[in-house]
Amino acid sequence: MEINWIIIGIVVAVAIVLIVLTTKRNQKEKKKLTDLLNNDFKKPDEDEPDFDNNNASER
Repeated sequence: MEINWIIIGIVVAVAIVLIVLTTKRNQKEKKKLTDLLNNDFKKPDEDEPDFDNNNASER
């Protein structure tokens, strides 16, 4: 039985291309997810009330 090197070469080339494309897509999705998670929080209205402004307006 003779080894068909052309078929093996084509299969290996296709496998390498699929691995590269999958890795690139994964990196894009990872970046999108990281950006989403970094920006997906509710900002508090006000952490601490400013008591100096309230006292100045009451005087």
